[in-house]
Amino acid sequence: MTLSEIRIEMARNPEFPDGSAAHGYEFVAPLNSADHIDAEAWHQLRAKCRVKRFWQGEPDELGHLVRKPGGSWAFHYDVHGDENDDETGYRLGNHIIRSGDYISIREHDEEMHTFKIVSVTLLT
Repeated sequence: MTLSEIRIEMARNPEFPDGSAAHGYEFVAPLNSADHIDAEAWHQLRAKCRVKRFWQGEPDELGHLVRKPGGSWAFHYDVHGDENDDETGYRLGNHIIRSGDYISIREHDEEMHTFKIVSVTLLT
């Protein structure tokens, strides 16, 4: 089983007409041969499935990729003990994780943002 490091950055939107490389996430996840998050592999590797949220003007937040009841995926941060503060990927389990594609994340404030996948790097 292998892990990939995925970097996503804010996609174009009214606030960021050109997108923003200063707002996004880097996370580690196992991907299957179809480039989807591999839930079975995640169970064995979940301690290594880390996330870093980087947001210009705010301190980085560190946490883990977690699987929620019902099968959805979320980012759970070490400083937030409450899972209500988790940031949930919109249908993240169904998305192909490939450079150039887009995914959406519902943030702490319940606002949904779209991010562009800028890199997927296989970890050794």
